Amino acid sequence: MHCASLGEFEQGRPVLEKLKEKYPEAMIIVSFFSPSGYEIRKNYALADIVCYLPLDTPANAKQFVDIIKPTLVLWIRYEFWMHYLEALKRRNIPLLLVSGLLRDPSYFAGFYNAYRRRLYDAFTHFFVQTEGSAVLFRNMGFADRVSISGDTRFDRVIEIADQFEPVAPVAAFCEGHRVLVAGSTWTEDEEELTHYVRANNNIRFIIAPHETDVENIRDVQKEFPRSVLYSELAAAGNTGILPGDINTLIIDNVGMLSRLYHYADITYVGGGFGDDGLHNILEAAVYGKPVFFGPVYDRHYEAVDMEAAGGAVSVQNALELEAKLNELWNDAVLLNQRGEAAKSYVYRNAGATEHILSYIYKNRLLTS
Repeated sequence: MHCASLGEFEQGRPVLEKLKEKYPEAMIIVSFFSPSGYEIRKNYALADIVCYLPLDTPANAKQFVDIIKPTLVLWIRYEFWMHYLEALKRRNIPLLLVSGLLRDPSYFAGFYNAYRRRLYDAFTHFFVQTEGSAVLFRNMGFADRVSISGDTRFDRVIEIADQFEPVAPVAAFCEGHRVLVAGSTWTEDEEELTHYVRANNNIRFIIAPHETDVENIRDVQKEFPRSVLYSELAAAGNTGILPGDINTLIIDNVGMLSRLYHYADITYVGGGFGDDGLHNILEAAVYGKPVFFGPVYDRHYEAVDMEAAGGAVSVQNALELEAKLNELWNDAVLLNQRGEAAKSYVYRNAGATEHILSYIYKNRLLTS
């Protein structure tokens, strides 16, 4: 299974783990492009090998494929490496695109159209998230190889929620308070939250920055002076009694975020105020919590759809954020309705994993 980064790994993970469950003797190799994916999942217990995919050259691709001799390859979402794809095609190795998502029709026009056709011709089947993506592949001449499976991220967040394990220091911090959890925040997101956090000492805030290096955590602490670090709270064995007027918990680690949303009454997901892209709103919505985010989200169909369903709220600036947060705090019925709408949206869109597995089993791709 090849993944660009951690997000793509999480998309492919439900399929990989179900395959391992059915074929326990199968050996699994997971490759990454990004260090952010490799460093976090290099010890992934289910894989026999976790590695970087060597640079995409004809020689590297030939050698890598000759060494591992895969029976089946899962390519997650995007990032098409021409020489690897063609090396797999030459050997007639089944190659599946999982949770594919194509947005721009012009992507298939002009000088590079023939090149892209050549790339996609290596795939045995495309499992795409949306009808729009399917149309683009059909227009390229791949109608018999494409199906709309949906996004495996829905299955993954449901699985995570079902396996929820409490985080004692966080539970103690939140006990008896209204809670807002802001996950995967960038500087632009934190700037929009700063005034509200400082003005509402009666609310408990959990800030989980996207970047957790020492320098950035120090900068976040400056933005939220009435704060404590999770590492400090956990080390002290905190029971919920905090010194002074502390109302903010800053998460200075990686890997905890999906569990933090469980403790929220309202959630905020970062990336919507900058160029980095909106982060995963499904992790928050699966717990039945309303999701707030910034104005830049049109490339994320799940954000568009969830907002239309009433489970998500997009805001343009700090003033609008404060007004809409106060509206929910003051209307328990509306707060509950938005939370239920978010959760319902996630569960309605589950099932992509089983769709993909059905194809693999029907075509006996792992029985040769």
